[in-house]
Amino acid sequence: MLKRLLITGAAGGLGRALTPHLRGIAETLRLADIAPIPDALPEDEIVQCDLGDAAAVDAMVAGCDGILHLGGVSVETPFAPILQANILGLYNLYEAARAHGQPRIIFASSNHTVGFYDQTDRLSADCTFRPDSLYGVSKIFGEALARMYFEKFGQESALVRIGSCTPEPENHRMLGSWFSQGDFLSLIGTVFAAPGLGCTIIWGASANDAGWWDNSHLDWLGWQAQDNAEDFRAKIEATVPRPPADAPIMKYQGGVFTQFPIYKDGEQ
Repeated sequence: MLKRLLITGAAGGLGRALTPHLRGIAETLRLADIAPIPDALPEDEIVQCDLGDAAAVDAMVAGCDGILHLGGVSVETPFAPILQANILGLYNLYEAARAHGQPRIIFASSNHTVGFYDQTDRLSADCTFRPDSLYGVSKIFGEALARMYFEKFGQESALVRIGSCTPEPENHRMLGSWFSQGDFLSLIGTVFAAPGLGCTIIWGASANDAGWWDNSHLDWLGWQAQDNAEDFRAKIEATVPRPPADAPIMKYQGGVFTQFPIYKDGEQ
């Protein structure tokens, strides 16, 4: 069991969904976000932190022996907030980890690193990046940064390219990209319990019949997804209109992110 698990982005939708189920893998949870965290328990440690503030990030990481990094900008925006949170903020996090004993990090990367692949493509972990957005580019930076810190300092990280982590798949695209919260929770437990990790790319997806991503390189980790978006196909077909075959949400793995413009300040 971990002594203290840091969860960044704890006020976000995914952070709030996962946190109640993570109290059993650590003696203490340190919940961090730039926004207020509404669901914390009295025994949780609460830290309000701007990831762009190096001193604040250093204090946030101190004393933690595991980090689940969900924090940062999670949608396409103008570049300035992405730069501050996802690029400078991640650098600050890895520097803080280096200064405080190199706790193992789960980095929430994204399927938007490869969003311009067709949904007919099946991808291995070593495929070429095809980002669909500045957000996707920032996650490629994050993966590269994590790899450098591993090669140079031995910092271990799991780079989880999250698909669509929702309670259930919500549309036709998610029949391929869905990552159940239960599967993510089991992956988190497995990563922090593994005797060795290295710097490992993991496709954040459930065992979907219509999936696009190959996790067969993870046999050594001992984790396998259990859920399958196919269980929800009939519901989606009955309740969600099917878009045209050439619509981005049906053609590209990144869906609508492929059609977003480059937003300028004040746009979006």
